[in-house]
Amino acid sequence: MALQISPFPNGFVACIHAVGWALVLPCFWFLDRIIALCKSTTPERSQRLEQGCYLHPLKVFFGFIIFFILFLATSPLGLLGFIIWAPLQACRRPFSYHREMPSSPENETHKGFELVGKASFGFATANLCLLPDSLARFNNLGHTQRRATVIGQHIVQGVCRPNIRIFVDSPSSCGTLSPSYSILPSANSSYGATDKHAQTVVSHHSDSAEVNFSIPKSTSDVVCVPCDDTEEPPTDSPSPRLNTNHNSNQQGGAGHRSAPRALLSQGLRQQDDVPWEVSSLFPANVDILCLEEVFDKRAAQKLTQALRPVYGHILYDVGVYACQPPCRCSSFKFFNSGLFLASRFPVLDAQYQCFPNSRGEDALAAKGLLSAKVLIGQNQKQKKVVGYFNCTHLHAPEGDGEIRCEQLNLVTKWIGDFQVATKLPDEDVAFDVLCGDFNFDNCSPDDTLEQNHRLFEEYRDPCRAGPGKEKPWVIGTLLEQPTLYEEDINTPEKLQRTLESEDLRKRYVSPPVPVHDTPLVYPETGQPWIGRRIDYILYSENSISKHCRTEIEEVTFITQLAGLTDHIPVGLRLNVIMDSSA
Repeated sequence: MALQISPFPNGFVACIHAVGWALVLPCFWFLDRIIALCKSTTPERSQRLEQGCYLHPLKVFFGFIIFFILFLATSPLGLLGFIIWAPLQACRRPFSYHREMPSSPENETHKGFELVGKASFGFATANLCLLPDSLARFNNLGHTQRRATVIGQHIVQGVCRPNIRIFVDSPSSCGTLSPSYSILPSANSSYGATDKHAQTVVSHHSDSAEVNFSIPKSTSDVVCVPCDDTEEPPTDSPSPRLNTNHNSNQQGGAGHRSAPRALLSQGLRQQDDVPWEVSSLFPANVDILCLEEVFDKRAAQKLTQALRPVYGHILYDVGVYACQPPCRCSSFKFFNSGLFLASRFPVLDAQYQCFPNSRGEDALAAKGLLSAKVLIGQNQKQKKVVGYFNCTHLHAPEGDGEIRCEQLNLVTKWIGDFQVATKLPDEDVAFDVLCGDFNFDNCSPDDTLEQNHRLFEEYRDPCRAGPGKEKPWVIGTLLEQPTLYEEDINTPEKLQRTLESEDLRKRYVSPPVPVHDTPLVYPETGQPWIGRRIDYILYSENSISKHCRTEIEEVTFITQLAGLTDHIPVGLRLNVIMDSSA
């Protein structure tokens, strides 16, 4: 059953809701401006020092007076709009749905299982900190609307690029060139700044909404470059792989040369049987994208407009508002959950659940779990193939491990209940993925309780060696907010090089959190410095069909959003092989 576009039961209720929000918005915007005037980001302070501008206190003083007067003037209308808007939340479905009609229904399905019995799926997650502008500034990030537009364009630029891997046959160096360092023509890097202050921060980003992207028909190409002192590569052409970001380090086969050693500073590496890389671009052909902290409604709409040429199915404005039943959510909700899901595949069903145990500032937002069931296609027996994708954002304050553990308990229960309620007997499940910002890491002594949660028995974490121990190649995903615009990390390429250097990385990635009043000894002798990895992509092999087998093709740490968020996006590509004889 297809999802309805509108979150309201009928057009009349939707119209009344729009009128109520239109009355609230001016008052809300003026309050946002009042707070934003008093909080500057690092680039704004640096620009004032460089220009010798000493009139800023006057600008703040008179701006505060003007916006405060306008706030008072619009408050009566805002109160009226709130009285209209708040009661309607009881009949609102907890997400909005955008569907882009394809030219052909076949364009939304995956033919891999039907033709060859196997397929590759790409997933990515990123925390974008798209709060109202005034609140985002407390994370040293401003200009929420501009950032939303630029982020959307950058994601489309990354996922729509041709996926060409170049192998160099040489006794001294073999491997895959990273997209950012390969001979591929790079995307236009002369975008112009979004505004004057951004020239030192996001001068490589574009603020134009009218950007045309061509989606390549071919999803993967392999180029072999032989050297004089090596044997010629096989002349047989490699078998075609559908919708795959193929990794020859992991899988061999006729026509594919296995790379013994990767170019360690520039591309795909393999360690502990997990191929991984730090990439300055989003992976090509990401099928499902999960974003967190997209709290601002206008920013969510800008993201939707930017992503819709690639992702025909988008769930945004996820969560509940105002007062909810006591057993459903705690306290009054001023913000939604911030979750945002974009999928190439049709969404058959979706469900949102709100955490009932949030407290403090986190209780103002309707954080929870979004679960979706997507239609992938058919297998060789013409049986429907589906996938489950879940995204969440857990409680944030440090030291509240018990709250996060309770939320993880709810996550596992809600996912199980959703799958039991929606799975049909004549369907094969190809993947079950859980991702999001968990707000705890696998190296902090303060997060020991969460690190040992039973969730990690049901879902596999490709970056985790065990409770409290990361694999040595892993990179932390939480950046130190005061350093977001420093020279070493203010562009995707610079951030990529910094993350690949352990000495540089420890200056910009957040360190582990010690237990209260206990000195922190990190890292252990002989272990690398990793930092806090709080953004996860997990997958389960227990809940998929028994005749399906999952292999990790690649884990990616993505630097394309440098200067636009305080998190490092993470990507995961899975190969799913289906036994046709079952």
